[in-house]
Amino acid sequence: MDSGELTVTAVAELYGLEPLPVEGGLFRRTWAGPLDATGRPTGSAIMALFAAEDELFSAMHRLPLDEVWHFYLGDSLELLLLHPDGSAGVEVLGRDVLAGQRVQLTVPAGTWMGAQVAPGGRWSLCGTTMAPGFVPEDYEGGDLDTLLAEYPAAAEKIRMLCRRDAPLRLSEE
Repeated sequence: MDSGELTVTAVAELYGLEPLPVEGGLFRRTWAGPLDATGRPTGSAIMALFAAEDELFSAMHRLPLDEVWHFYLGDSLELLLLHPDGSAGVEVLGRDVLAGQRVQLTVPAGTWMGAQVAPGGRWSLCGTTMAPGFVPEDYEGGDLDTLLAEYPAAAEKIRMLCRRDAPLRLSEE
């Protein structure tokens, strides 16, 4: 399916997507496993829609658990990954696997990540899965100045993927 056939609004309505607090994009939790003894779901999954317009990108953040990203529809999505060892890189989720794009990618725990529709694209529909499942306390937003100081080689992309006045924790919103 070509993203030109559907609009962001149509995809959001089709899947019942709502704004994702703090991080950005539109989303819907599609599954949460049974709660463990600590109250955390054994696993969780979401659908997430990102668009080149309207600030619909995934702001820089990190999680204490691995997160598996899945590409579903639309245009390619670029993920900026800032690793704990100080290295940085961009991975691309999309259909063109012969060009190195991926349909699935695991972001290791503790890795800063942010995502946006690749240049020239309109929108990307993806999903993420975590086991054990996500709880709001897991989310740690990226502070622009701190990330720029720690990863100067990725400064341009970091600036595009940070919301300066956004809270760094979901509980602060």
